[in-house]
Amino acid sequence: MIEVQFHENEERSFGEFRRKVRSAEVLSAAMQQLLQSIHFNGRLSVIVQNGQVLKSGYEEGYFRQSETGITARLQ
Repeated sequence: MIEVQFHENEERSFGEFRRKVRSAEVLSAAMQQLLQSIHFNGRLSVIVQNGQVLKSGYEEGYFRQSETGITARLQ
């Protein structure tokens, strides 16, 4: 009986995880605000093992608005 409840809770949690990933609800509000403030366009990656972040990284490609137009800046 306990094993069945554990399995049901695990399925429910995984379903919630999938829903959040599909709807792009994977970053904290603070991180989203930071990305917006620097106008970041790029790729973020996170490696997770046993529920803990092992490694994270990004590929830069952010764009800033200048007086003469949009300038791309890659670093």
